[in-house]
Amino acid sequence: MSKSDSILGRLADTLETRLPSQAGHLPAESYVSKLYQRGPDAFLKKVGEEATELVMAAKDNNAERIIAETADLWFHSMVALAYYGLRPEQVLEELARREGVSGLAEKAARPQP
Repeated sequence: MSKSDSILGRLADTLETRLPSQAGHLPAESYVSKLYQRGPDAFLKKVGEEATELVMAAKDNNAERIIAETADLWFHSMVALAYYGLRPEQVLEELARREGVSGLAEKAARPQP
């Protein structure tokens, strides 16, 4: 049974099965498993590449590419979340917490590094 009935929850469940700690249960040809085996630099680089591709698609005002590149960015971001033991539901909770709050006020209230 999935931790969540949403597509994001189901995808997160699948990504968790590809983690190195699940090495004995990995599909022979898993793109995500290979990213995890190469370490954080591999999937973090993909997050950056996909973000750049989304920017280029948006600058071209190409709706189909914007959707596809956003899906790629979300996917690779979720690969990172799973690697660090985090879930998309946590991100959704954070977005819900920010709902109705001015972006400027929310940013000003963040702890300073």
